[in-house]
Amino acid sequence: MERHMDSSVAEVAPDRLSTDARRFLILHEFPPPDLERAWRDCLTRVEVASHYESPEYFLDPLRQGTRPFAILALHDDQVRGVLTGFHLDQEVKSGLGSRPQICVDGTNTAATLESLAQGLLVEADDADLVSVYTWSSLELTPFSAHGFRRRELQGSVVLDLTLGADALFKQFSKDRRRNIRYAEKHGVEVREASTAQDIVGAHRVYSAWRGTDRKEVHGDWSFESFEKTMRIRSNRRLFLARFEGQVIAINIFRFFPGGLFESAANSSLDQFMNLKPNDLLQWRGIQWACAQGLRRHSLGGTHEFLVRFGGTVVPTLRYRLDRTLFRRHDLKESLSATARSLLRSAPSGVDQTVRKLLGKRPAH
Repeated sequence: MERHMDSSVAEVAPDRLSTDARRFLILHEFPPPDLERAWRDCLTRVEVASHYESPEYFLDPLRQGTRPFAILALHDDQVRGVLTGFHLDQEVKSGLGSRPQICVDGTNTAATLESLAQGLLVEADDADLVSVYTWSSLELTPFSAHGFRRRELQGSVVLDLTLGADALFKQFSKDRRRNIRYAEKHGVEVREASTAQDIVGAHRVYSAWRGTDRKEVHGDWSFESFEKTMRIRSNRRLFLARFEGQVIAINIFRFFPGGLFESAANSSLDQFMNLKPNDLLQWRGIQWACAQGLRRHSLGGTHEFLVRFGGTVVPTLRYRLDRTLFRRHDLKESLSATARSLLRSAPSGVDQTVRKLLGKRPAH
């Protein structure tokens, strides 16, 4: 591998691991061919690999933040683990609360995680805050030894796609199954986007959805970026819900072949919500994923709409290193948690009154 290295690839052999022939590589762009093959070989040994843990991470137009990077843990020239992330102002992040971006192949997990931790510390040398998210099944104990603080988060609803679409449908809540049948009965049709006009219609729905006050939306998605993203079909699918020829809702799914299927983004028009297009979109996505042999489906959150698709709520863990003076990020989070706890124990109505005074939306 070494003969291909340039300014985008850094190799380090940590002193404490050098006797075990362990080291890490830090990449800032798509890898050269031999390293790409080694990276992909690792993903074949991971239980359920995801798109954001693959080399295509560097090609994703919607990748969040700037200065993307990947850290590969090596042992005897085999890639044993992967961690991807990005820089965002003074923070370095690997993943989100519902989307970890770290995996290991199970070969001496502790040593592999130690290599990834040391690689991340090198990449995040000048960052004030360093955050790594992982599924609860993969504890990052070596990160804790470097000062990272562990916190359990709600995570995401996850379906076992190996059960098959019919078995999964039976696990849906009664009202979810009813809504899917209702949408079908009342003329809602769902199919994959396949034409330029499909992409135009999908972006029109996204733009209208973004303009509502139904939920908070951060940032914007230009048509150029949207179109570029939707034309990458090796790891993403765009599904459209139509009614009487009009696109009324869309759902974007990410996937890694043979691995994880993820519900990445949903948008819909308020005036057609009574037709239940989002229920049908998710169901058609699940059917497609099962047919493709994907193994798990992360619905991207834990709110009530998603929970009613059955499956299991799988927590995520956040490991965070706060390097600021007095650890102000940790302190702020601790104070907020204390305040929320006090509000929950306050008399009925106080919580809503305080939120109103602070200009926040009422809690439901």
